[in-house]
Formats: sequence, structure tokens, C-alpha cells
Amino acid sequence: MDLAALRIFRTVVQEGGVTRAAERLHRVQSNVTTRIRQLEDDLGVRLFIREGKRLHLAPAGQVLLDYTERLLSLADEAQLAVQDSRPRGIFRLGAMESTAAVRLPAALSEYHRRYPDVVLELKTGNPPKLSAMILAGELDAALVTEPVADAAFEKAPGFVEEAVIVSAASRPVVNRQGVASHTIIAFEHGCPHRKRLEDWYARRGEIPQRTIELGSYHAMLGCVVAGMGIALLPKSVLSTFPESKRLNVQKLPPEVGRFQIVLIWRRGAGSSKVQALCELLAGRARK
Repeated sequence: MDLAALRIFRTVVQEGGVTRAAERLHRVQSNVTTRIRQLEDDLGVRLFIREGKRLHLAPAGQVLLDYTERLLSLADEAQLAVQDSRPRGIFRLGAMESTAAVRLPAALSEYHRRYPDVVLELKTGNPPKLSAMILAGELDAALVTEPVADAAFEKAPGFVEEAVIVSAASRPVVNRQGVASHTIIAFEHGCPHRKRLEDWYARRGEIPQRTIELGSYHAMLGCVVAGMGIALLPKSVLSTFPESKRLNVQKLPPEVGRFQIVLIWRRGAGSSKVQALCELLAGRARK
């Protein structure tokens, strides 16, 4: 049972017979008759009561007609949806935790206002996890830090961030002897900010003795304020932390501290929803 057979069936019902249905469908009568009989054979029921050249719906035919109207209507709707360039449907977006918390609320609010037919779903994670979810078909796009595997993904600019190292106000990042804190507070492996902090230690010829892994920036900052260690994070996150005055903030050289967040999606799998977000982010960057 396919859509073409259902369209023929509906036309025969509407025209009251094969002859007029064949004329309307621009088919030969034998073809229409064959398709109706094949449909009956597939279903194992008689769809019509035949009286000469006239066909009347059998009870099973009436049941099928109700479903046919719904199926064909849904098929037409699906065709319009895939051909329509307007963003619509579910948009599964991924982002790093800091981006989701600080950068995305205003951007996604504007996106929802522009494209009310889109239902946004947001998942957070580190770049390797988000990239894997895109390749597995679990996300449509994600905001991650560069570098990005160009062979697998297409990308567009998102946000420019500045990384800073923070410690408790009473405990500088580096003590008077020039030694950095023995403890770092960071996300799990795969977090680009953790790697930046570990690289910073490596350039100093040092290795942190202890790493405390946490799952949110506010928890990390709370531990920093308590003097438990230092952390590296986007400077924009500090604007959301009410105790930021109790922090000592150390900037990094631009070539180290500045980094680009990009929107990525699977190569060849772009959509109107992804393109709309690209355009929105580009517009916000120009402001």
C-alpha cells in the first residue's frame, strides 16, 4: 500500500468509477483497475461493491477512505515542510556550559521571536561529546571552541571569548615565590578551558598536584572563593557570579586568552534552522 495507490483509490471514490477517475488522473482505465485490485489484494478485503460500471464503497472501503484522507494530508504537509525554506520543527542544539549560561539566552530568545515555528532543544557538554552527538545524529548543530575537524564538519563564527585565571582575592594565582597554586578546579577531561589551564602550567614548567573536577562554573567559582584552588574560565561567566568581588582575576596574553566559539554541523547536513542561527549570530557580532 503506497501513496500513489491511495491517491488512485480516493479519485475512484470521488469520481464514482474507473472511467472518470482514469480521465482525471490521465491514466488508462486498465491501469487504474489493476492498481485498485492490487490494493484490495494487499489488504485482503474488497473495497468496492461493483454494480456494472458503477463502484460503491464497501464497509472496508469506507474505513480505508478515512485513513486515506489523513495519510495523504500528512504526506502533503511533509512535502511542504521539506520544501519550505522557513525554519520549522525541532532544532536540537548543543553548547558548552559557559556558552549556554551566558551567551545563548539573549540569542535564543531572539531566535524564538523570529522563528516561532521552531522548537528548540538544548544539550550541554564538552566539544568532543557534542561533536560525537552531531555525528551520531543526536544534535543538529553545536557551539564549540576551535579547532574543529574540517573533514567532518562545516562551521560559522559564533562568539569571541576571553579566558582568565581566577583565584581567591586573598590568594593570588602565583605566590611570592613565583609558584602557581598546587590545585586546579576544572571540568572533566575534554573541556577546552581545562586544557588551557594545564597548558599554562606546562609553559611555566609546573604541574598541578591536584585537580578537583566539578560540573558547573558557579560551583567552581564557589570553591575558588573558598581558597581551594584556581580555575580558568571565560571572563563573561564572572558577570553571572554574585561573589565576583571576592576573586582575584588574572588576564592572559591575547594570543593565549582569546578564543573563538563556532557553530558546527555535520558536513552536507545544513538546514534552514542552522542557517537562520548562523545569520542571527553574524548579525549580533556586527552590533
